[in-house]
Amino acid sequence: MNINFEDKIALVTGAGKGIGRCIALRLSKLGAKVYAVNIGNWNNTRKVIEDVGKVDLLVNNAAIIRYKSVLETTEELIDEHFEVNVKAALNISQIVAKGIISRKGSGAIVNISSICGILTMPGCPVYGSSKAAIDMLTKSMALEFGPFKIRVNSCNPGAVLTPMNEKVFSTQDLKDSVTGRIPMGRFIEQEEVANTVAFLLSDYASMINGALVPVDGGNVIHISPNPVQ
Repeated sequence: MNINFEDKIALVTGAGKGIGRCIALRLSKLGAKVYAVNIGNWNNTRKVIEDVGKVDLLVNNAAIIRYKSVLETTEELIDEHFEVNVKAALNISQIVAKGIISRKGSGAIVNISSICGILTMPGCPVYGSSKAAIDMLTKSMALEFGPFKIRVNSCNPGAVLTPMNEKVFSTQDLKDSVTGRIPMGRFIEQEEVANTVAFLLSDYASMINGALVPVDGGNVIHISPNPVQ
């Protein structure tokens, strides 16, 4: 499979580190001109995106996660998660889609979600809710944008061993408790997420629209609390 994004303009949010940076580098290597964008408030973000001009490919990657139980959750925590994880993605997607439609072009959008939008885990109810929301937003955008030749899909990574997660899974016992529930028996590499995103943005995925694509080694198919092996 030879993916070629030459002459394509790609925009990636949250590309300063981790998965976002890996995605941006991958798209650049495949020939795209990549803009890494930090999201701000609604109007400032719109101005930045409009200044970029033509965008063919969009990856909504920017997100936050704060670990609080349902009983500890505050209004501020909810607002913070939905502002970054959902509202910003809708805002940017709206601008990019309008641009593609106005020039009668075509394009693709990938929203970086999480298996936490499909499965729940203790300690992050608001994060999980925001990712479930982004998955529904993906389906809504796919339905509305499809007639305009814009595909929209979610990429739902499982346990990716980013520098942030290295701190979360700080002991071998914690790491084993996670990988034990993954049929493939290991963490996901950032490059595996980036490769999936590149595929979903490419013409090889020309009839994949409105899909939620887990990159999780089979984590979502294992509902037992016990390890696979």
